[in-house]
Order: sequence, then structure tokens, then C-alpha cells
Amino acid sequence: MKKNLIVTAVAALAASFAGAASAQSSVTLYGLVDAGFTFVNNVQNHTGDGEKTNEYGMTGGNVNMSRWGLRGAEDLGGGMKAIFTLENGFDVTNGSSLGGSGFGRQAFVGLSTNAGTVTLGRQTDSVVDYLGPLSATGTWGGTAFAHPSNLDNLDGNAFRENNSVKFQSNNYAGFSFSGLYGFSNAAGSFAANRAYSIGAGYTNAGLKLGLAYMQANGLNSNATGSIVLDNELNQFSADARQRTFGAGASYAIGAATFGALWTQTRQDSNAMPGSNVINNYEVNGRYALTPALSLGAEYAFTNAKLGNTEDASRVRFHQFGLQTDYALSKRTDIYAEGVMQIASGLAKGEYPAAGINGAGDLSSSSRQILVTTGIRHRF
Repeated sequence: MKKNLIVTAVAALAASFAGAASAQSSVTLYGLVDAGFTFVNNVQNHTGDGEKTNEYGMTGGNVNMSRWGLRGAEDLGGGMKAIFTLENGFDVTNGSSLGGSGFGRQAFVGLSTNAGTVTLGRQTDSVVDYLGPLSATGTWGGTAFAHPSNLDNLDGNAFRENNSVKFQSNNYAGFSFSGLYGFSNAAGSFAANRAYSIGAGYTNAGLKLGLAYMQANGLNSNATGSIVLDNELNQFSADARQRTFGAGASYAIGAATFGALWTQTRQDSNAMPGSNVINNYEVNGRYALTPALSLGAEYAFTNAKLGNTEDASRVRFHQFGLQTDYALSKRTDIYAEGVMQIASGLAKGEYPAAGINGAGDLSSSSRQILVTTGIRHRF
């Protein structure tokens, strides 16, 4: 009898230690899978006959890029935690990994304290963190609602910063701020292919305000730098620089949420005359007709000045987007959305090609329409 009582007591004690350990440390597997069908009109025909064509097909990441990841935390005591996140993006239509790396979306480790969080690795910058949540592309709209060429990177899918150290403050009566620095990791070229950003925001009830700045120097100038990818600045020399800054606000009242923001992206290098200056102005709104059914709309105007000479090209884009989403459960929803883009500018009789983000190719004319529908599941 005594032996049985001792065994029972030891088992109970072991279980209590196991429970305490699991409460202090945790690892979570999470992810999102998004797939559906997409139609795009006026796609350029590259056979050389100058004809336009339409595209139909099964596509992945129509609203959100599919991904899976691991995040963990360990309680170190005194309000301090060790944290990490590893996140991989993939194409659900064929199972291939996106970005050419095992954890191309995010990979960082750090410490969280009562003052804020410091993390090191591959991360998003302050523009993504503070302006993205005020835009359609960074919230409910997703991929196709990004501004032309997605140069301001509000959805975080155009690029992430490698070799970066980031500080994110805690919330102080609604105020927060962040800063990031991405190292070049190139011997003798400290300033080449580095990036840095700062941002701040304020939240009070349904009101959200945000402003941010990001600068990247020498993009793609070395293989070890902060930003290494096939992007719009690839055509420039190794001294290419991109600067993005902006401000925005959103307000939620009842079942409705409204947002407005402005971003400006500047690109320059010694290989081009002057600078490209791209201004984006966006208004967006979303309304929950029922707890399960919602409607969203976006209008974005882009005014771009390409170069700084007397014959500098000036192009404009008008983009209209609509989305409806129905939640089958807390984790699974179905959606349908359409985006139309109209481009204008250049000389008489000429036009810039429209190009909706995620369409796969530019339009054969100044107009393009994308329609997509699909299913999205979170785990």
C-alpha cells in the first residue's frame, strides 16, 4: 500500500514539473494555404506576332502567399523571453518553395522584455510593419491590391531584409515605434547593399495612425547583403538606392473599417539620369455584412516621374479593386475578387503597359483586369 502511494506521489510530482516546463517554453506550428483560379486579360503575347491573349489557370497565393512556420518562446524570468520565428513560403499548386531558401519569408531569434523586443535575422522593415496594416494589400486585399510594381512593398512580399537587427517597442498608451538595420556583410563594403528603416504608430479604440521610412543602398551589389533579389533596381548599377516613406490612417466604426495612406518611393543611381519618383495615394474600406460575409473596396492612384531630364516620362495608374469573402469557419474562408488597372501618360499615341501585381505579366495595352476566386485555410 505504501509502495503504491509513493509511486503515485512521484508520478504526480513529475507531472507537475512537466506542466511547469511546458508553461515556460512553447513551440507552435502555424501556416496558411491559399489556392484558386485566376483570369487575366490583355496579357502580352511573346510569340512575336504582337497579338494579345488572355490567361486562365490554377494559381496559389491569390490573396495571401501560402506559408508554414514555427514560432517559439521561452520564459527567462523577470519579464524576459527568448523568441524565434522560422517561416517558409511555398507555391501550393506545385509544392515548390518560394524565394530559393528554406525559410525565405522570415527567420529570426531574439529577446522580448518589458521595454520591447530585439530580434536578429531575416525580417520585415518598418514600412511593412506600420503602413502595411493601413493598406488593402497589407490586410484583407492581398497580392493583387498592391500598388503598381509593388515598389513600396506594403505586403512584405517584394523583399525582406537579411542580416538585420530590429527593435520593436512595446505599446505605451497607444504609441509604439521600431527601427531596423540590415548589414551588407561584405568585407570592405560596409555601406554597399545595406538597409535601414524607422517607423512609429498610434492606436486608440478604432483609430490607427502610422508613418515610416525605409532606405536601401546598393541593392543586389553583393550576394551577402541585406536585400538580394530580382527587383526593379536590378537594371541600375551597384550604387542603386531606393527610399520609401509614407503615412496613413485607418478607422473602424461598428462593422466598417476605412483607410487612407500615401507612400513615395524614390529610385536613383549613377546609371540613370535623375531619379524615379513614384507617389501612391490609396483609399480603402471594408464592411462586414454579417459575421461571416464581408465586402472590401480599394482605389489607388499612382503618379510616377521617371527620370529628371526635360523629356522625363510621366505615367499614371488608376487601380480599382473589389473583394467579397465568406468565412466557412474561424480558419477557412472562400473569396472572390477583381482588380482593374488603367495606365496613362507618355507621348501621344503611346501608353505605359498596365501590370497588376500577381498577374504574371504586363498587359498588351494600357488596361488590365484580373479576377480570382479560391479557398484559404489557416492552421
